[in-house]
Amino acid sequence: MELLSLADVRAARELLTGVVSTTPLIESRPLSAITGVPIWLKCENQQRAGSYKVRGAYTRISRLSDAERKRGVVAASAGNHAQGVALAAELLGASATVFMPEGAPLPKVMATRGYGAAIEYAGTSVDDALEAAQLFAAETGAILIHPFDHPDVIAGQGTVGLEILEQLPEAATIVTATGGGGLISGVAVATKALRPDIRIVGVQASGAAAYPPSLAAGAPVKLARGVTIADGIAVLRPGDLTFAHVSKLVDEIVTVTDEDLSAALLLLLERHKMVVEPAGGAAVAALLTGACAVPAGGGPVVAILSGGNIDPMLLLRVIEHGLTSAGRFLRLAVRCDDRPGELARLLAEIAEQRANVVDVAHSRQNPRLSFGEAEVALSVETRGPDHSAALITALRGAGYRMDPLSY
Repeated sequence: MELLSLADVRAARELLTGVVSTTPLIESRPLSAITGVPIWLKCENQQRAGSYKVRGAYTRISRLSDAERKRGVVAASAGNHAQGVALAAELLGASATVFMPEGAPLPKVMATRGYGAAIEYAGTSVDDALEAAQLFAAETGAILIHPFDHPDVIAGQGTVGLEILEQLPEAATIVTATGGGGLISGVAVATKALRPDIRIVGVQASGAAAYPPSLAAGAPVKLARGVTIADGIAVLRPGDLTFAHVSKLVDEIVTVTDEDLSAALLLLLERHKMVVEPAGGAAVAALLTGACAVPAGGGPVVAILSGGNIDPMLLLRVIEHGLTSAGRFLRLAVRCDDRPGELARLLAEIAEQRANVVDVAHSRQNPRLSFGEAEVALSVETRGPDHSAALITALRGAGYRMDPLSY
C-alpha cells in the first residue's frame, strides 16, 4: 500500500491557508519539571471547531468536484470529526449528515448541528456509526468523509506536524493521541520526511486500544468492545491505510488508563488553565505516567493536545476522578456506633486532621450493618497522598472501621 509523501501534506497546507489557525506551541514548565525534559504543548484544542479534525475534513471536501459536493457529504463521529466535517461543509457549500453513537456528548452534538449538519444516531460506538454512514452513502449517493482512513484526511492532519517543526525545529519526540490513526499518520509522514531521526509516539486509552494487537498481528484487528472516557479515540479497528502508515513510520504505541487521563486533564486545567477533552490529554497522560519514556537530557518533546470539546458534566466527573487519582479526594465509608454525638465526633476528628468534608450521607439501613451500628459515607478533600494516608491512619487509630474497598 502506497504511503503519502511530504508533498501531499504540503499541498494540503496550501488548501488550508486562511481556513485553519496555526495553533500555539507553548512550553509546559510543570511537565518539564516532572519529566526532566523540555515539554511543549501543541494546542489543537484551540483550533477552529475545537480540534485538529477540521484540517482533514476541509482538505477532503475541498477536493470533491462540484457535482460530488451537490450530492452532500456524510460522516461518522463521536464529535470532533463531526464538527470538523460540519464546519468544512458549511464553508464549502455542501450539505452534511453526521451519524453519531448514542450517548455522544451533548455539546458536540449541539455544535455539529450549529454548523448546519443533520444529526443521526446509530449504535454505541464510532464503528457502529461508521457502518450506518457507509450504508447511507450507498443509498443516497452522499460522499463519505471517513474520519481517518483516506489520503486527503491524513494529509490534512499532517499539517499539524509541519507547524510543529516550523515552531520548534529541534523537537526530538512528538507524542499524540491515537484512535483510528489519521493524525499520527499525517504527522509521521510530514515530520519523518523532514527529520528522519524524530521519534513519533502514539497514545491509546487502555480500554479501547486496537493498535497494540493489530501491530502484533501485522494487520488491523477489531476489538470486541471499547470502554473509555476518551470517546474521541475509542476506535475499535485501525484503518487499512492508517495502519500501513503507523506500522512503518511510528516508533511506539503506548496505553494509558482513564485514571491517567483524568490526572492529565486536572494538571492542564490547574497549571495551564486549559480545557482539554480526555482524548486531547492522552499525550500528557503518557508523559505523566512514564508510559512514554523520555531519556534524561534528551531533546524537546511535543505533546499534541488534540481536542478541547468536553461535556461540562463529564468535566466535573473527570476533575473528581483526577483529584482521586492524585490522592487529593477520598470517598470513605466509615462504620461507627449508632448513638448521639458519634457523627459530630467523626467530623471533628476529620477537622482535626485539617481535611475538608465535601458531603456526608448517614445510614442505619444497610443490611451489612450490625444492630447498633451506622455507616457514614464521606467525600473528603485532602492535600495529597501523604495527607490522605495520615487521615485514614488517624481515623483507624480513633477506633473507626472502614471497608478497605471504600476509599
